[in-house]
Amino acid sequence: MLQILEERMFKGSVYKRCSCRQPALADDGSPLLDKHGKPKLTDIGSSCPDLEKRAHGSWYYYVHLPDGPGGHRRRPRKGGFLTKTAAESAAQNLWDLAHGGVDVSSQETVEQFLRRWLAKRVDIKRSTRKGYEDHIERVFIPALGHLKVRELTPRHLQEMFEDIWRTNTRHEANREAAKNAEAACHEAHLAWKQAAKPRSPELRQRWDEAKAALGKARQQPRHITGPGAQLKMKNELSAALEYAVEVEKLLKENPAIHLKLPKYRPPKPMVWTDERVARWRKTGKKPNPVMVWTPEQTGAFLDGVAEHRLYPMWHLMIFRAPRRGEACGLPWSETDLQASTVHLTEQLVSFSYEVWEDTPKSDSGERTILLDSQTVLLLELWRTRQLFERKAWQQKHEENPKKYGPYVDSGYVFTWEDGRPYHPEYLSQVFGRLVHQLGLPPIRLHDLRHCAATLSLAAGVHMKVIQRLLGHSSYQLTADTYTSVLPQLEQAAADAPVSLVPRQVRPVAAVEANDPDTTDGPEQPSSSEAA
Repeated sequence: MLQILEERMFKGSVYKRCSCRQPALADDGSPLLDKHGKPKLTDIGSSCPDLEKRAHGSWYYYVHLPDGPGGHRRRPRKGGFLTKTAAESAAQNLWDLAHGGVDVSSQETVEQFLRRWLAKRVDIKRSTRKGYEDHIERVFIPALGHLKVRELTPRHLQEMFEDIWRTNTRHEANREAAKNAEAACHEAHLAWKQAAKPRSPELRQRWDEAKAALGKARQQPRHITGPGAQLKMKNELSAALEYAVEVEKLLKENPAIHLKLPKYRPPKPMVWTDERVARWRKTGKKPNPVMVWTPEQTGAFLDGVAEHRLYPMWHLMIFRAPRRGEACGLPWSETDLQASTVHLTEQLVSFSYEVWEDTPKSDSGERTILLDSQTVLLLELWRTRQLFERKAWQQKHEENPKKYGPYVDSGYVFTWEDGRPYHPEYLSQVFGRLVHQLGLPPIRLHDLRHCAATLSLAAGVHMKVIQRLLGHSSYQLTADTYTSVLPQLEQAAADAPVSLVPRQVRPVAAVEANDPDTTDGPEQPSSSEAA
């Protein structure tokens, strides 16, 4: 038992030191001088007579750890403790960590570790790596980079997120100020425009001042790091620190598991009902980040863009649900119009202004989808148009090569007139402008996938088939996402149980027969029935 206790107690010592100094003396007792002729000073050390005073100096520990790899001596020292007990406690904790496998001699900072950890992550997609790099360089390193990994605590991480919350509050105020400035600018412009000519110079001055105020308000940072982004940051940081715990033994436990963040629930698709549309038109606010059109609204969009150059793409995305990048990166080599199929094996991914080819989002994302007859016909017409545009562009290039560059034989289905593929972000911008011009309730381009799913569900397609259509990794994900569907389906689901129960009397007729507003009142029972 005594041996076990000795093994558990750290080997080393604690001692007290101060920063007091005295003149350095030579062997003969004469003072030593520096090159400027001034007396050199040396630490008094343990000989300082004031060390007996409680408030003088601080406590240090010295720990004798087992030698490291290659016989490397490990003798960590640390001071600055107010009491001997605190120094002994810190030394014991260091000893326990070392004997638990933690590399207590590591001096690596969080900045060095995170960059080194990310360099090892050869198993992640390029877009995922870009997201990691952004969070590491923009958030993690400024807040935590100076700390040693082995000294990282849950409090450090919690303070980082608390700072994000404070920043969100400031940015939210900036957003509101920009919104008010925009309204004031619009009002000033309207007043100047509607004024009778010759217009008053004061109206023009007011408009100019409102524009200047709007420009200044828009220069203020307004980015909000929402609960979803915060959860993503936590998961990324937790993955890195878990590696530090399990593989490199830089920490005893993962401090990220103790973080407390705002609760996040991924938004589920919500349908644009008449009531929601009316409120949106009145307030300008979307009831949910993810919205879905009704069949009538979808038809209005398709009718409104029937003459648009990219109508075949809109039709494909609405009914067959490819992702934005999958539609941009769809090659003719994977499009079989005779078999009415397309094989989604790649996509164009964008991060900022950079675009590159990549595989679909998940393992199940690579899939073959069957095309409807209308989409097949539209793609046949589009291929004919693309071939015609290719010849026309090549002719323009021959006539004026300075203005018209060579045709780009990219092999993609949806391209510009010169063969270049579309930038995924450009398609989102075009889609948003079309929706605004048609006066339809707003949805994102990605929400066309939700439209495809709800339309298929309304048409009686099984949820498993919809899962394969969307390329979801699990059936549960698809089912959980589309529990709230079109109103007519919800009504049919509500009426279905009632229709299963056989009745001899129509309940509505029975209620109407006993309604005092529609009859002379309920029939009174006879005396015998009352008895």
